[in-house]
Amino acid sequence: MKAVRLYDARDLRVEEMPQPSAPASGFVNIEVRAAGICGSDLHNYRTGQWISRRPSTAGHEFCGRVTAVGEGVGHLVLGDVVSADSRMWCGTCPACKSGRSNVCETLGFVGEVCDGGFAEAVQLPARLVVRHDPQLSPHVAAMAEPLAVALHAVRRLAVPDGEPVLVVGCGTIGGLSALLLSRLHDGPLLLADLNAERAALVADVTGGTFVALDKAAIEAVLSGGRLRHALDATGSIQAIVQALDILSGGGALALVGISHGKLDFDPNILVEREISLVGCHAFADELPEAIGLLVDLAPALQRFIEVVPALDEVPAAYERLLRGESKALKTIIEVTG
Repeated sequence: MKAVRLYDARDLRVEEMPQPSAPASGFVNIEVRAAGICGSDLHNYRTGQWISRRPSTAGHEFCGRVTAVGEGVGHLVLGDVVSADSRMWCGTCPACKSGRSNVCETLGFVGEVCDGGFAEAVQLPARLVVRHDPQLSPHVAAMAEPLAVALHAVRRLAVPDGEPVLVVGCGTIGGLSALLLSRLHDGPLLLADLNAERAALVADVTGGTFVALDKAAIEAVLSGGRLRHALDATGSIQAIVQALDILSGGGALALVGISHGKLDFDPNILVEREISLVGCHAFADELPEAIGLLVDLAPALQRFIEVVPALDEVPAAYERLLRGESKALKTIIEVTG
């Protein structure tokens, strides 16, 4: 079978690999139908920061069809169409036992600690596999994992009813967070991004309002109202500092982007304005709920997607995405259709 293998930073190869072996107890084999390229895939390719196996088949956002089922798997049968969980958690550490598997003490991710979904087939623990509606497009089903990340961040931010909320960054997670807020929250939705074209797309899909990341401009849009809640999906230190400066007292800033650099600010800002900084890592138990939302969200999600038609084109797609040449929020690889 064909697979996209990461050997080292800037060393990504399309290779022929053996098909997965017969699944052991508790495992399943999956024919991959479609897979998404994540910003963390690009980060790992560019920096090598999370390379723990050389080589490893990349990809943790994908969907497929069950082709073999190991003993002891009761919730899946041959032919089920499924989306994959990205998280490899131990299940035995204090974090896992308390229901916080997303902060497992030995947490790893599919495509890093084990082979992932940029391949024609993959073998996974059955606990990571969730069925989806068989009528769903594979392009949309491959969006389940990032949608779960966005849902976790939105839930962690917990914006009160009627309050305005600002999403900083209209990439994949920012765009999906804005989409969820447009459906699950009844207050004004504001969007900020340096890429005006991308922000305009998200605004059109969600009904949000594109604003400059500026306190006076935001208060003008809110007719003098105050902004207390924001979600940063950029990881930009400058954007985070600006968002903290903009927020009025009594709110929160959720951080879900991957950052490069360190914050340098006066913590009295948080104390005196009673602002919470809320870290959001992957997702906890939101994946089944996110999968349940895919059918209703499918028309909007399709507007966010561009499709790479083959695994052979993935290395070139990585380079194009790193150059910022894509207008889409998510690049989906067509694997087996």
